[in-house]
Amino acid sequence: MIKTKFASETSNTMTELVLPNDTNTLGNLMGGRLMHWMDIAAAISAMRHCNMPVVTASVDNVSFARPIKLGDILSIESKVTRSFNSSMEVYLKVWAENLHEQTRYLSNEAYLTFVALNESGKPTIVPELIPETIDEKEKFAGALRRRQLRLILGGKMKIDEAVELKALFIKD
Repeated sequence: MIKTKFASETSNTMTELVLPNDTNTLGNLMGGRLMHWMDIAAAISAMRHCNMPVVTASVDNVSFARPIKLGDILSIESKVTRSFNSSMEVYLKVWAENLHEQTRYLSNEAYLTFVALNESGKPTIVPELIPETIDEKEKFAGALRRRQLRLILGGKMKIDEAVELKALFIKD
């Protein structure tokens, strides 16, 4: 197994055309359809990192900053920001493009977490992630705090154990 991988090796861009079956009665892309596509894009990045099947463990807050309309072209960019023991955090940006108006805008951002599974369907160790760019290093540094927050909210970690997260609020 590969022991390390660069964040750039996990990069993925998925493009979709928003069709009538993807929209609600207002002609906007349905949130559930967008989340489905986001899950696929992020899973591809996670699988590129670990070279194994993955399952979605969590989805952080997904806010819809701007609606995506019927006929728009949707691009979802995803990349692993950090790996832990068997899990990987993936960051996504969702862009919408209206060709007629010649506009492109950021519609959504989110973090999803995936767990790698071995042949028996059990969680397995993943390669360490190496960030290279300033942006990759910043997201890598913040990933531990985001992970601790997810674990606290999921009831898998006590607040007192979240050392990185507490450091943001309590100075020694």
